[in-house]
Amino acid sequence: HVQLVESGGGLVQPGGSLRLSCAASGFTSSTYLMNWYRQAPGKGRELVASITYTGGSTNYADSVKGRFTISRDNAKNTVYLQMNSLKLEDTAVYYCNALPLHIGGYEYWGQGTQVTVSS
Repeated sequence: HVQLVESGGGLVQPGGSLRLSCAASGFTSSTYLMNWYRQAPGKGRELVASITYTGGSTNYADSVKGRFTISRDNAKNTVYLQMNSLKLEDTAVYYCNALPLHIGGYEYWGQGTQVTVSS
């Protein structure tokens, strides 16, 4: 049974930090690109950050570069998103995503975790 379970969301003031976690189970993560997406109220889903299995390659949306860091611990099958210098516009539901790199694989999504940046 495949699961992506996010945690770590919450309410934080502007300038604060949060660390999101995504615990993966039920599939071989070495053949997946792991991503964090977010969706703000009334907006479409946006790709925030991506990381390869070895962690050797990462990519970020321009809006979060220099503030967010994606990482993964393959021994724990967990992907993290460290979010620093949070802004009001970072408020959204954050989703963990597993994108297959092999033919015939399935794409998986977590249930999402709410991040609210407010003073």
